[in-house]
Amino acid sequence: MQLGPQAADVLQETWLRWVDVDLAQVHDQRAYLVRITTRQALNRLRTLQRRKEAYVGPWLPEPLLTTPDVADDVELAESVSMALMLILETLSPTERAVFVLREAFDVSYDEIAAAVGKSPAAVRQMAHRARRPRHALSAERSRAALAAFQRALETRDLQCPLDVLAPDVVLVSDGGGVKQAAMRPVTGAGKVVRFAMGGLGKVKGSLTCAPTVVNGSTALIVRLDGELDGITAIRVEDTRIAGLYYVRNPHKLTRVCAETTLTHTWVVHN
Repeated sequence: MQLGPQAADVLQETWLRWVDVDLAQVHDQRAYLVRITTRQALNRLRTLQRRKEAYVGPWLPEPLLTTPDVADDVELAESVSMALMLILETLSPTERAVFVLREAFDVSYDEIAAAVGKSPAAVRQMAHRARRPRHALSAERSRAALAAFQRALETRDLQCPLDVLAPDVVLVSDGGGVKQAAMRPVTGAGKVVRFAMGGLGKVKGSLTCAPTVVNGSTALIVRLDGELDGITAIRVEDTRIAGLYYVRNPHKLTRVCAETTLTHTWVVHN
């Protein structure tokens, strides 16, 4: 099982603390281990949150190239989707810990309360606020929407993307101050089309797009003169694209060179 760098750091810190514990003095080893792990994860989340405050432009999660079969497992694909990762980013570190412990591990409210230092009642409220309605969408419908958008980019037809974009679509691009990107989200189908077509008009070189699977969902891998330029992930509602997420920051593209095989166990541990 391959761990992400943040999960690996949390695991290492948890292990270093666990080996120093006198287990004879621990009444409930499982609850104690949950508490140690949760607090290490909270420390890591707070550190990352401070880094994001100084980040240049919008921040997007690091894309992960996954095997094509993941997109056909609706539950698995949803659990690692870019859309869910962005939802998690709107939560405070404590809310995020509550969400993951409850939704991924099915930990009891009493155990979660002990782990995060809150009352069970407060934890229940956090879990309720963090929970979002789920919109299961078939991989086939996502692929169809993405293919239509890809054709629009390749033909540079202004009308074509308007037919596949939701009226209130949001485009978020992440260059991290390293690559050019919009400094704030672009909202509305017309504005998104003008922004995308304006950017294409400035491209010097050969820009190509190819479908791939990122974070369990269909996406486009974009290359400029054969070199990786970025990853475009999408969020589809009904049959139209409601969210476009373009990651150009090269420091976030290190995990799109080789496929990662995901299982439900991998998701829980990352």
